[in-house]
Amino acid sequence: MTFDSKRRTVLMVDDDSEDCLLVSEAFRKTGRPCDVRSVRDGEEMFAYLRHEGKYSNGQDAPPPDLILLDLNMPRKDGRESLAELKADSRCRDIPVLVLTTSTAEADVELCYSLGANSYAAKPSGFRELVDLFDVIGKYWFELVTLPPKAIHGGKTG
Repeated sequence: MTFDSKRRTVLMVDDDSEDCLLVSEAFRKTGRPCDVRSVRDGEEMFAYLRHEGKYSNGQDAPPPDLILLDLNMPRKDGRESLAELKADSRCRDIPVLVLTTSTAEADVELCYSLGANSYAAKPSGFRELVDLFDVIGKYWFELVTLPPKAIHGGKTG
């Protein structure tokens, strides 16, 4: 199988550094060229997207093709972050996949009502995680047409 050879940027918003490493490794195992960047919470996500603080030079914060968003994080959680992101006309086009341990119907309904593009529960095993990211990579980076990065690249604030 041949993949789109374009290198994609995925921004993972999750306070669990081990989960971030596992997702990065899972994407690598799929064979797709993908640069997984990680931030700890919604506040850091907006600093990344707005090129503020440690991301001010822009080189350390390429525009993401996809955001993986956990719900339960300190400071600014995923629900609040999703609402703010989708309300911002300069970055609302960035696809957001909520990737969380919660399977609560209320969370699923809320996230879709706030503008999430997809919602998936974190798998319990690494093989299942690789399988999930194989499907995610195929769908988001091969089958659908994403908006140009110019729409959401650069400052959002």
